[in-house]
Formats: sequence, structure tokens, C-alpha cells
Amino acid sequence: MRYVISMVVAIAFALIATIFISGPLATWLVSDMTFESPDDVANMHALIFMTGNFVALILGWIAGWMLASRYRD
Repeated sequence: MRYVISMVVAIAFALIATIFISGPLATWLVSDMTFESPDDVANMHALIFMTGNFVALILGWIAGWMLASRYRD
């Protein structure tokens, strides 16, 4: 049961981060950098966006695991 709860919470965290956090964060960080090519801008934006989602997924897994610790078998 701990794994199911952890997966659900991790997916919820990742969804919330994808919709509200990762996009604006990536745009804000990329806007302060200087690039030589538009491809570099797109690559850095995608890297920051995916990193933000991955961090939210990991934090969601940890939060779900801690939440589900009371349901030990």
C-alpha cells in the first residue's frame, strides 16, 4: 500500500509542478542567460523544465512514502 500511495502523491506533485512551477521557473532562469543560438535557448529551457518536474516527482515520492508510513502491514 505504501508504494501505491507514494506513486499517487508523486504523480500529483509532478502534475502540479508541470502546470504551475516548471514552466515559469524555466522561462525566468533562461531569460537572464545569454545564448548564441535559439537552439541553445530551447535546450536549456527544456533541461530546466524537466529537472523541475523530476525534482517534484522525487519530493512527491518522499512525501507519499512518509504519509503512507502509518499504513505499514
